[in-house]
Amino acid sequence: MKQCFGYVRVSTQKQGEGVSLEAQRDAIMRFVGRNDITVIRWFEEQQTAAKSGRPVFNAMLKDLRAGKAAGVVMHKIDRSARNFFDWARIGDLADRGIDVHFATESFDFRSRGGRLTANIQMAVAEDYVRNLRSEIKKGQRGLLERGYYPFSAPIGYRNNGKGELKTIDPISGPLVRQAFELYASGQYSLHSLRHELARRGLRGASGGPLSKGCLERFLANPFYTGTIRIRRAGEVYAGGHEPLVDAELFERVALVRSGKSGKKVTRHNHLFRGLFACGSCGRAMIPERQKGHVYYRCHVPACPRNCIREEPLDSAVRQVLQAVRLSDQSITAIEHLAKEWSRAGARSCDAKTVSMRLAKVNERIERLEDAAIEQIIDKATFMARKEKLLLEKTAIEQEAADRDRSGRDKDAIGRLLELLKNLVMHYDYADPVGKREIIEIGTSNRSVMAKNVSVEPANWLVRAGEAVAGLSCADARTTSRIWRPSKHCEQQIQELAKLARSSDVERLHQRFMDGYKNAAGTRLHDRIDDDAL
Repeated sequence: MKQCFGYVRVSTQKQGEGVSLEAQRDAIMRFVGRNDITVIRWFEEQQTAAKSGRPVFNAMLKDLRAGKAAGVVMHKIDRSARNFFDWARIGDLADRGIDVHFATESFDFRSRGGRLTANIQMAVAEDYVRNLRSEIKKGQRGLLERGYYPFSAPIGYRNNGKGELKTIDPISGPLVRQAFELYASGQYSLHSLRHELARRGLRGASGGPLSKGCLERFLANPFYTGTIRIRRAGEVYAGGHEPLVDAELFERVALVRSGKSGKKVTRHNHLFRGLFACGSCGRAMIPERQKGHVYYRCHVPACPRNCIREEPLDSAVRQVLQAVRLSDQSITAIEHLAKEWSRAGARSCDAKTVSMRLAKVNERIERLEDAAIEQIIDKATFMARKEKLLLEKTAIEQEAADRDRSGRDKDAIGRLLELLKNLVMHYDYADPVGKREIIEIGTSNRSVMAKNVSVEPANWLVRAGEAVAGLSCADARTTSRIWRPSKHCEQQIQELAKLARSSDVERLHQRFMDGYKNAAGTRLHDRIDDDAL
């Protein structure tokens, strides 16, 4: 009785084709029973035959060449190979005198006619795979052009079935958003961020922290901004799913990843690390803990001795943050003026401007696609430019949505006034990450020279203070049904509205609202309510 191997395979592509492993085994056992053959060992593989390099298949060929069996029995030709490379290796077995049997095909593989028939069937199988692959790609491209992502949802989103948009996962989605925010703060390296996310609940499939590679990939994936990028094909599409992060945050993360936003060190996480420069050489002051206190020193040998404790730095920052002073009367007056200005119809002008900007971006995308069709630019350049334009389009659309939600009305300016009034209070109650973000956004030109601390307010804070000063003494009463403000007054309100929509103020306001979610934020909320009373 001839001793042979048995080989069965199923595809992992889940295309609904093929026969189960059990059915293949049964067909092979019926064949060997009729032909006086014994299966001495089974080789079972779960991988598509359209690709070469299958490990179980390779191991079987190695054992056959070593003479461990007289031949091999497979279910049918398309279960053995659908690429010509593996088919040539099967033909090599026959040339070596090793028997190759197919349980469902009635031909002699060693004869000329049988070999020719097998080759023809192999060509048909290979053509089937090529056509199937083409049809699948065609269907995927159609979904992509309509904004659907036909592949598995990235972390933070969940699958909703074939032909449905991905939706934000209520559990992992907010954690992914936090990952972007934490990394953009510059406080975390990839290594420390992995463990911080694991502590917060975002873990890998094994239950441990996400791998560094996984974290790098999703921080660089524009899918989270609403843009679909197919890296292998070099194609970019506008997604129909809800963005998880805005384009501005994604760009800040990209800057940190590229090393353009400062060095990320988390071993000694001192509050003012990297925020203050030496007034002599301009290099960063290095923090050191000595006898229970944190000192910031300049380590450049050529500089004069420059050392200061952390407390004076904190005091200088607080002094700048509370420079804009607001009384309840001035807030009431400014909010009333903003309300009347909003009624004057300024919102429609903004909508028109946004529409024009969107039209220009769409026109640039069309010209870019025409240039790619005419082969004026290469595919890599087309992909990079289109991705940038889609991000710009997403940012404009998000800006339009923000204006529709808050825009040029009293609520937007009211939030800004609330932020300005309580900025130093929020700084006092914020966690270290929040404090650093407030310092970075609210101050500039931070330096130390011979124990003299120099801190200036950020440009937006100066502009807000000037606008508030110009409006605080304005007459909030209207004398007619039609509001006719002075040109100066209207300019100041426009300035406040513009600042209220800026990314810096939005970031600070979000940080301000997040402070309510912890114990310190609760105390802050109570304190603000007391002040209001």
